[in-house]
Amino acid sequence: MTSLKYRIVDVFTTEPLAGNPLAVFMDASQVDERLMQKIAREMNLAETTFVLPPVNPTCAARARIFTPTKEMIFAGHPTIGTVFVLLDEGLVSRDRESFCLEEKVGPVQVWVDKGERPMIWLRTPPISEGSVHDRAQCAHALGLEPENLLDVAPQILNAGNPTLLVALKDKKAVDRAWLELGDMKRLRDDAAEPFCLLVFCSTNDGAYSRMFAPEYGILEDPATGSSTGPLAAFMMKHGLLDGVCGTRFISEQGAKMGRRSVLHVRIAGDQGSEGIFVGGHVTPIAEGTMKL
Repeated sequence: MTSLKYRIVDVFTTEPLAGNPLAVFMDASQVDERLMQKIAREMNLAETTFVLPPVNPTCAARARIFTPTKEMIFAGHPTIGTVFVLLDEGLVSRDRESFCLEEKVGPVQVWVDKGERPMIWLRTPPISEGSVHDRAQCAHALGLEPENLLDVAPQILNAGNPTLLVALKDKKAVDRAWLELGDMKRLRDDAAEPFCLLVFCSTNDGAYSRMFAPEYGILEDPATGSSTGPLAAFMMKHGLLDGVCGTRFISEQGAKMGRRSVLHVRIAGDQGSEGIFVGGHVTPIAEGTMKL
């Protein structure tokens, strides 16, 4: 019998049972890929991570990230949650303020703002622009009317997790939106890779958002760090951050589903030329042992 210890933490929140829950298996050296996927399906959270020794010597640890149905090359809340567990368990020295976590996308640099409730930041991997989608088609798939959308073309941006960004006019429209698997499939060509869809509206603090990923086995995600860097880039491109002071804002996500998450964003350099950073707090919830 194999015993695997794990921690469950809520990410992008200071409150228990809010934010985005994450399971972190702290020593997965003896777990193969097939078993990782089965364990992630058993945990049935948006994502589960498995900590391994790094292959890249510049990284402090390696993490593999799984949704209930697939492996991700990068994801935000698993990165920040895993870093919290590594520090909390002493697997990485608590004195370190910056290091890299090895993921399939490559080394992901993280920083820790120390304090009573540390804030953990990641640098968003390079963002690429993808296809532009029809506003009316997106509105129909989301159960909305075209007039609920801003006059901004929805577009896929990708920082390791392709995300179709759809700008809506207000919070009421964001809360009314819903996306089924069949509607998602109709939004893309059969040959296109699966993507998630993030709807949002501008607020005085930044953005109010929701994210759907039915093809990943996630009907709705409470907090999506991998899509928040692209969200910042999309909002800058279309002048949707003009009412926000300075280079920092927040994206409030998950409120509609009862798991409010607060994702902090810091934009460095002109239009993010020196990086887009996503940060948040982590709240530990539970720990256990899985016996296989």
